[in-house]
Amino acid sequence: MDIAIVTGSGGLIGSEAALFFAEKKFQVVGIDNNLRQYFFGKEASTDWNVARLTQQIPDYIHYNRDIRDVGEMGAVFERFSNDIKVIIHTAAQPSHDWAAREPLTDFSVNATGTLNLLEMTRKYCPQAVFIFTSTNKVYGDSPNFLPLVEKETRWELEPAHQFFTDGIDETMSIDQSKHSLFGASKVAADVLVQEYGRYFSIKTACFRGGCLTGPNHSGAQLHGFLAYLMKCCITREPYTVFGYKGKQVRNNIHSSDLVSMFWHFYQNPGIAKVYNAGGGRYSNRSMLEAIEACEEITGNKMTWTYLEDNRSGDHIWWISDISKFMQDYPGWELEHDLNSIYRDLYTGLTQRY
Repeated sequence: MDIAIVTGSGGLIGSEAALFFAEKKFQVVGIDNNLRQYFFGKEASTDWNVARLTQQIPDYIHYNRDIRDVGEMGAVFERFSNDIKVIIHTAAQPSHDWAAREPLTDFSVNATGTLNLLEMTRKYCPQAVFIFTSTNKVYGDSPNFLPLVEKETRWELEPAHQFFTDGIDETMSIDQSKHSLFGASKVAADVLVQEYGRYFSIKTACFRGGCLTGPNHSGAQLHGFLAYLMKCCITREPYTVFGYKGKQVRNNIHSSDLVSMFWHFYQNPGIAKVYNAGGGRYSNRSMLEAIEACEEITGNKMTWTYLEDNRSGDHIWWISDISKFMQDYPGWELEHDLNSIYRDLYTGLTQRY
């Protein structure tokens, strides 16, 4: 049977990918040791999501293993060997702020863990497709030096700029910028994925995500802002906005739309491909606009405070240009607009909280 290995299978994208590929008749092998709880506390635990996968996927196989342990990864890959057709690598330490607390842990998870998985792919299943969930933070703070204009509720790019129409594309340099330690560890992983593609002719892709979201996100203060924002609005917990007058812009892509990108790539893979992934001009809001939208859908008034200091290396304005992927895979399109994203978040989080 064709095997799909999914790392971070208890997380937002991992669980979405596990369910999707199970529906495509793959046997899904999940790898997740719930480090998210260690990173962000009990409220961010992914145990509930692993239990959900076990219930919904009859032949789901789960390994409570650490991707940093090359011996443990070797045992998993050796067991399934050439039956492995795709590796969907979503496991990560995903927070700017947390990375600065434990840089060695952050780098070992994001960079060394990725290297381990690539090497096991090369050793045991070199014909498999390797899909990596990267991040737009590999571009560092370069977007903050674009010509931005302050509007009433958001920052916006000057209309004459080349990125105005579709957003920031893959030509932006990842060099000579401030990434945060998290961004630096993801750069290392991103480049490794590309290098294993070029050097060993492995079919790899880096999807540099913007704001990835969906109802199965275990959102916490330090990561998963939109899910956490909606949760705070539902439960009336206080929320903190960091810097940029609350006008920083994020583009949002639903987890199912991102996994659909994975599927299209799997069906017609290339080598060392790099794609920006996000909602583009189709799906984006500023923090102030997102707060207003959460208040409207919940009927609750958000309790939030503002701190002048922004998070180090954080973006003022980010909208992903997804036209490169759409040109390569014209059968793919975004199925979730902002309204459906917020409705899904509200429904899913209301059931949990």
